[in-house]
Amino acid sequence: MQFAYLGALLLSLGGLTVLDWRFKLAYWADSRITILTLACSAALFLVWDIAGICLNIFLHGNSQYALPFTIISEFPVEELFFLVLLVYVTLLVWRGSERRWPRT
Repeated sequence: MQFAYLGALLLSLGGLTVLDWRFKLAYWADSRITILTLACSAALFLVWDIAGICLNIFLHGNSQYALPFTIISEFPVEELFFLVLLVYVTLLVWRGSERRWPRT
C-alpha cells in the first residue's frame, strides 16, 4: 500500500498527458514553453514548501499510502510529483479555457 499515493499521482499525470496529446493543449502545442513553465512553476512551489517546512507549517506525517522516506526532512518524494501535477493541470485548464472562450 505504500506506493498507492505515488501510483495515483503517476496515473493522474499519465491521464493529463493523454488529454494534452489528444487536444494539443500544452506540450504538443509548444513543448519548449510547456517544459519551461512546468519547471519554473514547480520550482516556485518547491521553494514555498521548503519555507513552510522551515517554519513548521508543513509536516509529513505518517500514512500507510505514502512512501516511508523523504527527500529532505518533512518533504516526501511524492510531493515533487504532486507539484508537477498541480502545475500541469492548471496549465491544461488555462489553455483549454483559452481555446474554449477566446479573448475578444
